[in-house]
Amino acid sequence: MWLFGGSSKKQEDNTVVASTPSSEFVSEKSNTPEITNSLQSSFPTIPTFDASKLHPLAGLDKELEYLELDDEKLSTIKGTGNGILPSRGWSDDLCYGTGTLYVSGLGLGGLIGFNEGLKNLPSGSIDHVTGVVKPAPFKLKLNTVLNQVTKHGPHIGNSAGVLGLLYNIIDSSLDAYRGQHDDLNSLLSGALAGAIFKSTSGIKAMGYSTGMMTLAAATWCGFKRLIN
Repeated sequence: MWLFGGSSKKQEDNTVVASTPSSEFVSEKSNTPEITNSLQSSFPTIPTFDASKLHPLAGLDKELEYLELDDEKLSTIKGTGNGILPSRGWSDDLCYGTGTLYVSGLGLGGLIGFNEGLKNLPSGSIDHVTGVVKPAPFKLKLNTVLNQVTKHGPHIGNSAGVLGLLYNIIDSSLDAYRGQHDDLNSLLSGALAGAIFKSTSGIKAMGYSTGMMTLAAATWCGFKRLIN
């Protein structure tokens, strides 16, 4: 009997010991939300801002118009409002004109160089032992095309950029001197820019350059009239 009694007492002790940690775990688990809530309440909350309420007169709730300028900042010279883009003066014309001509010349020169590279692709080599023509490697062909592109692209782009720089400087100077912007200023600016650009190449080259730039200026004036 004492054997059975002794075993039952040990089982009761084990039961009491085993039940104690589980009750503590339940009590700790029940206190976890309170600790979490206290930690969350201790951190400062980040306020949310409404951009439209920061400055009522700034118009932040509207979409931005990058091509619109304030009327009081536009050029006041007569005839300057006939351009494709609004202009604030000679600096805008200089940036727009020079940049557009440079990028256009760079792209045109790249296309010309690409065409020249395709026309002048290296031919294959003949094997003197077997007499079979071996095609040129692809890397050699690609290098030929890239050489032509980098040869013609920057050359035409730089020339067009210099012409645009000269044209816009002369055109802005004539606008300020005459007090108006018209087709006559554009034609004179094109002629003078072409003459100065080829001034070191002789009279014949100057004549060709002057005629081509005058024709380009006339085409530009006609295009602006067509757009407007």
